[in-house]
Amino acid sequence: MKSFARVTFIFFSFQLAWAQNHDESVLKGKAVVSDVDLKGIYIINLRTEATTNTESEGFFTIKAAIGDTLMFSAIQIKGKKVVLTVKDFQTDLVLIPLEPMINRLDEVIVKQYKNINAVALGIIPAKAKQYTPAERKLRTASGDGFDENTDGTSGGSVGLDPLFNWMSGRTTMLKKELEVERKESLLQRLEAQFGVDYVVQKLKIPADYVKAFWYFVVEDSRFVRAFMAKNSAMTKFVLAELAAKYLELQKTEPN
Repeated sequence: MKSFARVTFIFFSFQLAWAQNHDESVLKGKAVVSDVDLKGIYIINLRTEATTNTESEGFFTIKAAIGDTLMFSAIQIKGKKVVLTVKDFQTDLVLIPLEPMINRLDEVIVKQYKNINAVALGIIPAKAKQYTPAERKLRTASGDGFDENTDGTSGGSVGLDPLFNWMSGRTTMLKKELEVERKESLLQRLEAQFGVDYVVQKLKIPADYVKAFWYFVVEDSRFVRAFMAKNSAMTKFVLAELAAKYLELQKTEPN
């Protein structure tokens, strides 16, 4: 009988101690870590599975008891488990030091692969035509270059936009813009290939008229065909003829 009473006393004493040790209260704490966003750090009480998240400055509150284990985790920190002690509940604010998650690169090597480009990757065909800005605008407005409908059938239908562009005069405007762009490009190529000295010394065009002479030249279709065909002899022959013609025009123009 005495043995039974002793066992019963020990059992209830253990239960009372366990209950006292697990008397939950609200724990106020603050996560402490440098150079890291303190908001949103996940906290879980592993015994009760109660959870919470830290506020912008790392402050948090959670129900816990002495002996409970709190686990802290987030992308920006190293995970950490903290076993709560009596001392933690005797302070107004318990500080939890954490470590930032930092991935340091020992070395960065930048390699240039010259063979990797849009053609090699299959993004565009190897012999794809390169369009200027004016050419792209005109093709878009006129519907040129579309071979199929959106449903996969043939016929080249791209909606009513090309018709509206034609009726409003936008297509005509874009054609003129394309023509101007081509002439400007041709002028740059002529100036780069022949230079001012050639025009002044060989063709006898006054230096003040060189620019105007080039604008006169690019309007001649015979010269443009020869130049674009890279026929050097014909290009210089036609150029000489145009120079003589241009000088005659200058003589006949009224001062």
